[in-house]
Amino acid sequence: MGIVAGLDSSPDFTRIVVCDADTGAVLRQGYAPHPLESPEGGGRPADVDPQAWLLSLGEAAGGGLLEGVQAIGVSAQANSVVPLDAQGNTVRPAMVGGDKRSQVAAADLIDALGGREAWAQAVGSVPQAGQPVTKLRWLARSEPEAAARTAVLLQAHDWLVWQLLGRPVRRTTDRGGASGTGYWSAATGGYRPDLVELALGHQAMLPEVIGPAEAAGTTPEGLLISAGTGETQAAAFGLGIGLGDAVVSLGASGSVMAVHTEPLVDQSGMITALADATGMHLPVVTTLNAVRALRGTAELLGLPDLESLSELATKSTPGAHGLVLLPYLEGERTPNLPHTAGTLAGLRRESMRPEHLARAAFEGMLCGLADALDVLRGRGVEVRRVFLLGAAAELPAVQAAAPALFGTQVVVPQPADYAAIGSARQAAWALGVSRGTLDPRTPPLWQGAVAQVLEPGEELAVGQAVRQQFVSVREQTHPGAL
Repeated sequence: MGIVAGLDSSPDFTRIVVCDADTGAVLRQGYAPHPLESPEGGGRPADVDPQAWLLSLGEAAGGGLLEGVQAIGVSAQANSVVPLDAQGNTVRPAMVGGDKRSQVAAADLIDALGGREAWAQAVGSVPQAGQPVTKLRWLARSEPEAAARTAVLLQAHDWLVWQLLGRPVRRTTDRGGASGTGYWSAATGGYRPDLVELALGHQAMLPEVIGPAEAAGTTPEGLLISAGTGETQAAAFGLGIGLGDAVVSLGASGSVMAVHTEPLVDQSGMITALADATGMHLPVVTTLNAVRALRGTAELLGLPDLESLSELATKSTPGAHGLVLLPYLEGERTPNLPHTAGTLAGLRRESMRPEHLARAAFEGMLCGLADALDVLRGRGVEVRRVFLLGAAAELPAVQAAAPALFGTQVVVPQPADYAAIGSARQAAWALGVSRGTLDPRTPPLWQGAVAQVLEPGEELAVGQAVRQQFVSVREQTHPGAL
C-alpha cells in the first residue's frame, strides 16, 4: 500500500516515524526538541506558543524524511488547550501539562455542577487540574479579557492537524482526544457545550469529532491526514493492545489503562473514562507515586541510581522481611488520599537492613499499581496480560516481582516510539479506507511490539501473600480508602 508517517508531538520534542503501510516496519525516523524556554526554576513551561510545535515538526521532518509518504497521522500531548479567536489566531499561548495553577478551578467546577458524581455521570471523569475544562475555568477567572476573546477551542493534535491542512474552515478531532477534555462524554459520544459555558463563561466552537478510520482531510499536495489522537491513545494503538490487555506506565507517577467495551462511570473520580483510537474505550487509573518512590528510597540509602537500588533489592526476599512501604509520598489519587504521606511499617530489628528497604520500595510501588489494576478489575475489566512501560520496567527487581504481584503475565516491550508508530498505523488505516482496501471497523494488522514475556509461574502464591501484606497495612493505616 506504500508508506505512511506518524508524528508525535510530546511536551519536549517531536518524533516522526515513516513506516511500511502493510507491515508497520519502521523505515526511517526523525527527531527534534521543542524550542521552549524553561521557566524560572526549570521544569516545563505551563504556557507554550504553538508555533514552537511547528518549528520542531519542520526540523524533525528535514532532509526529505517525508518523501514518498502518502498519509500522516498526528498524536500530541494530552491536557492542552489552544484558545483561538474568531479569525483563528491564538488568543494567548497554549496551556499545557498538569497545570497546578488550575487546582482551585477544579474544585470550583466540581461544586458548580453539584459534586463528583454529577461530573462522572456527565462526562465520565471528575475535573483534575490538568484537564482542558479546568484550564478554561482558570482562564475565565484569571485572564477574563483573553477568555472573552476565545471563540474556538482546540487541543494540541487538533491544532497541528488543522495547520498541516492549511487552516481550513472545518476543524476536527477524534474520540480519544475529545474524551480527555472534560466536556465530551464517551458514553453518549457527544459534547456537553453547557460545561464549556460553565467553565469559560460563554460558548465556543468545538472541533468535529470524526471516526477512528476517517481522514481529517488532504493537503494541496495530496497528502492524506488522518484523524489524529492523544498521545496515550496513540501509544496504546502502536503497542497493538486489545481486549484483555492492560498497560502500566512507570513514570514519576504511574498510570494503568485497559481496553474495554464500554465507558465506565466512576463517581469516586479514580477512573477517567477515555475513548481509544479504535472505537473502543480506554479507562485509566492514575497513581501519584511510582518511580518517585524508588528515587526517594535510593537517595535515602545513598545510592547513585535506580540500577543500584534494584541490585540491592534482589539481595532481599519477597515480603522484605515484613517491611511494607505505602508509597504515598506526594499524597495519592488512588486511593484518594490527597493530603497523606508515605508510611513505612513492619520495622523489626531483623528487617532494618538496606536491602529490605530497597525491596519494600519496589514492592510498594508495584502494589500501589496493583491497587489501580484492581479498581478496573472491580468494574468488570478483564486483564489477562499487562504491558509494562517506562525505563524502570527494565530493572531486574521490577521484572522479578511484577508478574506475581499483578497476578498475570507481564509483557515488557522494547523501547520504541509507540505513540508515533500508533499515529502511523492510524494513517495507514485511513489511507486503506480511502482506497477501499481496508474496513473502517478493522485497523491494519501490524507486527506486534518486540517484547520480553514474564510469567508469574511458581511465584504466584508468594506474590499474592506479599500483596495481602501490603493491603493489610493499607487498610490499617487508611481504613476504607479503596
